[in-house]
Amino acid sequence: MHARHPLQKPWPKLWLISDQRNDAGLEQALQRLPRGSGFIYRHYHLAPEERIARYRQCARIARARRHWLILADSALTAKEWGADGMYGAPLMLGPRRAGLVMLATAHNAREIGQASRMGADAVLLSPVYPTRSHPGGQVLGPSRFLALARQAPLPVIALGGMTQRGARRLQWPCWAAIDGLGST
Repeated sequence: MHARHPLQKPWPKLWLISDQRNDAGLEQALQRLPRGSGFIYRHYHLAPEERIARYRQCARIARARRHWLILADSALTAKEWGADGMYGAPLMLGPRRAGLVMLATAHNAREIGQASRMGADAVLLSPVYPTRSHPGGQVLGPSRFLALARQAPLPVIALGGMTQRGARRLQWPCWAAIDGLGST
């Protein structure tokens, strides 16, 4: 990963993505992450007032641990909430705001290209492995993931069924998980 965060920090190697499934243990997960990891706050399941309140709770821990704080929302909202960046599908990201990191999602070469054209700083490429959220869904598998990631014009973060064991097997330096951080 050669890119730099606008604040000149090195890119995190490990990312936690929030979700309704991991909400109950989110504070503990943020505390256990190595300092300077990445945290992508989604929590789409909450009403707007609850979502921002929960974000603020998580943000306090993330900031204390020097984690990158990325919001799955618009650039305007990310700025208003004090996030380091925004996250979403390439065509949903909209215009960039100065100083924000932009992370995009991708599932194939076409979407990686879209993310690059939209100016994303990195892309989360998934699903590498089978996931609990999409049982029986099609996966890239290690070989296809590596082929796509190595040809990508921007940094790639592995996502989808990722655990510590899966990351070791994949031998990719940067990965993210929703509920796989406690798994081996």
